[in-house]
Amino acid sequence: MSMTDWLITNAELVNEGRRFHADVRIAGGRIEQIGGRLAARAGERVFDANGRWLLPGMIDDQVHFREPGLTHKADIASESRACVAGGITSFMEMPNTKPPATDRAALEAKYARAAEVSRVNYAFYLGATNDNLDEIRALDPKSAPGLKVFMGASTGNMLVDDPATLDAIFRDCPVPIITHCEDTPTITANEEAAKARWGDDIPVAQHPLIRSREACIKSTRLALSLARKHGTRLHVLHISTADECALFEPGPVAGKRITAETCVHFLHFCDADYARLGTLIKCNPAVKTAQDREAITRALAEGRIDVLATDHAPHLVTEKSNQYPRAPSGLPLVQYALQCAIERVFDGVLTLERVVDAAMHAPATLFDVKERGFLREGFHADLVLVDPARPHTVTAAEVLSKCSWTPFEGHTFRSSIAATWVNGRLAWHEGRLDDDVRGMRLEFAR
Repeated sequence: MSMTDWLITNAELVNEGRRFHADVRIAGGRIEQIGGRLAARAGERVFDANGRWLLPGMIDDQVHFREPGLTHKADIASESRACVAGGITSFMEMPNTKPPATDRAALEAKYARAAEVSRVNYAFYLGATNDNLDEIRALDPKSAPGLKVFMGASTGNMLVDDPATLDAIFRDCPVPIITHCEDTPTITANEEAAKARWGDDIPVAQHPLIRSREACIKSTRLALSLARKHGTRLHVLHISTADECALFEPGPVAGKRITAETCVHFLHFCDADYARLGTLIKCNPAVKTAQDREAITRALAEGRIDVLATDHAPHLVTEKSNQYPRAPSGLPLVQYALQCAIERVFDGVLTLERVVDAAMHAPATLFDVKERGFLREGFHADLVLVDPARPHTVTAAEVLSKCSWTPFEGHTFRSSIAATWVNGRLAWHEGRLDDDVRGMRLEFAR
């Protein structure tokens, strides 16, 4: 028997809207058999799940791992280790690195690096600019999950604000377009008004008023109008307002041309938390009101929002400790994302089946990920075992992200990640990481 051959017994599987008790046989890195009371084969390693929840591994379609060029904050090796500890078995990473992944050569360089060091499965987006339309048109649909378009404030050359270019991208892009939607002129006007009042001492509580709901709504409406004009496959990232939720249709992700996503921190934090956490929860788009949080959670529950991800974006504490205007936006989330989402299950506002649908099934379906995201015979054995009866209090010492902090420090989650399998390898078990495990490049069935 190989390192990828297991018999997992006594598990409560959660998959495709069902919860049921079964055993799972893994052979050659894939799920070979799902059934009741499977008999162990000679030499097969048996793992007793003891009735805990066995889920497909989470597919996080929105992360920033900072490599190349920003590796003092994070890198593919460090952040993929944090993924393993959090039950995330595949990630899709953003193009705004240094240099940015705005051409096919830079994209393939990221894949080459990930093949060496990533502990989980990986894919990388191509990034749009105002002047790389030829690269976009020439993109092989199997080489990237999608095209990232910053339709709002960004850094460097990653902001696409030329109307003719935007129109051409939405018309000609051969892969799904994923958008960051915030309107730059609206934000700039709000920033100038805040500076006129406070100078450099703008309170961090002003962040959701500067990067306002109006900025989000205006930009999202523009993206939707372009997608409808051209019949584009559009996925709108990190919905942060109640108003935006109303712009999307409920229902299953399969068959939709326009889909939406939110992130775990929008289910957990609200503007009242700025007083306690300050710039640690400064992110773009901003964490907004408790009413927005409740509306987003409802929209996720009813399938109006299709996908749940992280927008994992680590910075050093020294960087985050700057005054509000100079503190960078983003927070590290992959290690605790699944536990954070499951808190809403304990609260009774989401079902476990819906969390699995939004964090595992929907990304696989939306991006045509081949043979992952579901507990199905023949699929790659990417699995996470969650213990719903073992609370976990977060400490800074256990953080695996290179930035070494978490906005959840001191928080007690009501569940814990007991084990994670990546392509059939037991990569995480009871707090221990197997650093020899490597992920695979995600394949897209397009």
